[in-house]
Amino acid sequence: MTPEIRAVLQIAGIGFLVAFLHTALRQSGKEEFAQWMTLVGFVTVFMIVLSYVDRLYGEIQRVFLIQ
Repeated sequence: MTPEIRAVLQIAGIGFLVAFLHTALRQSGKEEFAQWMTLVGFVTVFMIVLSYVDRLYGEIQRVFLIQ
C-alpha cells in the first residue's frame, strides 16, 4: 500500500472515530468533551495534511531548482 493511500485511510479512520466519539459524548450529555474531541481530531488531521503539503513544497523546489 502506498503512503498516500495509507494517509487517506488514516484521515478517514480518524474522521469516523471522531464522529463516533463526538456522537457518543453528546448523547451522554458531555457537550464540552465532544467539542474537544472534534478539535483534537481536526488538529490531528491538519498535522497529517501539513506534512504532505511540506513534502509537496519541497518537491516543487527540487523540480524547479528554487533555493
